[in-house]
Amino acid sequence: QVRLVESGGGLVQPGGSLRLSCAASGITFYLYTMGWYRQAPGKQRELVAAITSGSITNYADSVKGRFTISRDNAKNTVDLQMDSLKVDDTAVYYCNALRIAPPVKFDYWGQGTQVTVSS
Repeated sequence: QVRLVESGGGLVQPGGSLRLSCAASGITFYLYTMGWYRQAPGKQRELVAAITSGSITNYADSVKGRFTISRDNAKNTVDLQMDSLKVDDTAVYYCNALRIAPPVKFDYWGQGTQVTVSS
């Protein structure tokens, strides 16, 4: 059974920091591209950051220079360090595990963790 469990969300003031963590089980973690997505009320889910099995990273333009994604293949975890948080960063953040092994696509999601940036 695949499980992705996010933690670390909460309420923070603008300019503050939070660190999200996602613990994965039931998958061969190092083979997967791991990603963080977010969905704000009334908006579509969007990619925030991703890190490939080879540790190549990709960020949404809106978070470049403020957020850092990292992975620990020994612990099966992926973290998202969020600094200089803005009100617009408020959303539910989801962990994603993706592996494409044609013709099969393995795509798993966590349950989400709320991040609220407010004064």
